[in-house]
Amino acid sequence: MALTLDQLNTATTGDALRLLDGLYEHSPWVVERALPQRPFKSLAALKWALVQSLAVASSDEQLALIRAHPELAGKAMVAKALTAESTGEQSRAGLTHCTPEEFARLQQLNADYNARFGFPFILAVRGPRGSGLTRQQIIATFERRLHNPPGFEREEALRNIHRIAEIRLADKFGAEPVLGHRVWDWHENLAQHSDPGFKENGQLTVTYLTDAHRACQRELMVRMRECGFDNVSIDAVGNVVGVYEAAAPGAPRLLTGSHFDTVRNGGKYDGRLGIFVPMACVERLHQAGRRLPFGIEVVAFAEEEGQRYKATFLGSGALTGHFNPAWLEQRDADGVPMQDAMRAAGLPGTMEAILGIRRDPTRYLGFVEVHIEQGPVLNEMGLPLGVVTSINASVRHVGEVIGMASHAGTTPMDRRRDAACAVAELALYCERRAAQDGDSVATIGLLNVPGGSINVVPGRCAFSLDLRAPSNAQRDALERDVLAELRAICKRRGVAHRLEKTMDASAAPSAPAWQQRWEHAVASLGLPVHRMPSGAGHDAMKLHEVMPQAMLFVRGENSGISHNPLESSTSDDIELCVLAFDHLLEQLAHEAS
Repeated sequence: MALTLDQLNTATTGDALRLLDGLYEHSPWVVERALPQRPFKSLAALKWALVQSLAVASSDEQLALIRAHPELAGKAMVAKALTAESTGEQSRAGLTHCTPEEFARLQQLNADYNARFGFPFILAVRGPRGSGLTRQQIIATFERRLHNPPGFEREEALRNIHRIAEIRLADKFGAEPVLGHRVWDWHENLAQHSDPGFKENGQLTVTYLTDAHRACQRELMVRMRECGFDNVSIDAVGNVVGVYEAAAPGAPRLLTGSHFDTVRNGGKYDGRLGIFVPMACVERLHQAGRRLPFGIEVVAFAEEEGQRYKATFLGSGALTGHFNPAWLEQRDADGVPMQDAMRAAGLPGTMEAILGIRRDPTRYLGFVEVHIEQGPVLNEMGLPLGVVTSINASVRHVGEVIGMASHAGTTPMDRRRDAACAVAELALYCERRAAQDGDSVATIGLLNVPGGSINVVPGRCAFSLDLRAPSNAQRDALERDVLAELRAICKRRGVAHRLEKTMDASAAPSAPAWQQRWEHAVASLGLPVHRMPSGAGHDAMKLHEVMPQAMLFVRGENSGISHNPLESSTSDDIELCVLAFDHLLEQLAHEAS
């Protein structure tokens, strides 16, 4: 029979320890130190108490806990000396059925890992969905983490120990994150669509209006209809729009959503989480036959990343009336104008049609967005959710330094006009200048020598600039200094440059009332409210220009990495996010009644 919170909350300390036996390998003290926080409001509150219990433990205690775990496919498994929990987990991952080659590789990795770190490799082999990693995934993770810095890897081991405990808790309580699994599976299915050149290599890349992009549109439309949306359509810029009508005609709507395009070789959750979570909430309303006092409009924005054309936030910008007519004439790397790409995708490709999708803010309550954090903060804290206070201001440029290509062997160092060295010098200055502010960031993410050769001094160097800061004023000061340094470098080196600003986004503080609704939603789950800024740009920045907005962050796995194939989230965290969104909807419904 499944354990209940009532049983745990009313049990004696000894009985409670027995009920939770086996959560932490041979280390009941972790649970024992968390029990004084009873009564636990929720399973999430219990998990947080366990995280806190381990966080305040001494380094020696933490290390002892790590060392209490067996090696994967190690001697204890061979000798059948594992705990019942470890036996089930390793068996479920197929480690008891390794090929001789896989077993030999794991033994070597175990030896190398122990030699480097002094403790065994810890991995939650049941994975982010709880259904199990493959042996190939386990070995790949083992090989990757072998190169981590020791301090970081120790923390990663502890994070995996908590994930193992989370899965074991679910087993004890019979708590299956059904909603989280459903949304997690939607991400996996959508990720099957990827642009040519990437799909063949198992990489995810979906750029604006490609065949893969259009396949995503079709799948999203089918999924929205299955969820019970009343109207599903594709608008003039390719956004997929689903509307779940209110109980009464003419009622205002809540606007929500995020983007489904990706960076090159990106992750499955960036943007897409903010589409699927509200879809799951609409599905629950539809299944219950419920209508709210307001409508729900979910927009899967067609473009946010600016990968194919220099038109970042194209999808959300069109809704706010900030679509630049000049964008239609922009050409992609293959020379295809945006207008032609639109018409090839069945869109009108005219400003008249694009202006027609501009939203009237008076018809909306506001805009909310759910997003994977894209950073390490929540992951390091052991918290599944965070409330966003503001989105940082940002500005982007693309440019080129023009020097003189010349022979690498015959051109003296003091007579060179090396375009690449000029950009390299600028990159180092950006690093120093942003660090002066502490919370500003500056990145040259693109650096390319067109037609470069190993024996030629670079005559041209194309580059990008991405500058961000918590306020407009701080960002502007950073931009002024970086551009002034670029001019000084070029003058000193005798090279020219050109620069084009491609994005200028103001800081977007969350509307206080909407931020508070997210805070209430998180607290209702038994979790502490952690407030944090967003260093990344989001579609909410554009909607902020015309209506109140607020965001909720969801913890990412693998140190919160994003724009990377390792980007991940667990179905347990996604489930909490769906429940938080549900709670926000109920708050709005209560306010309207």
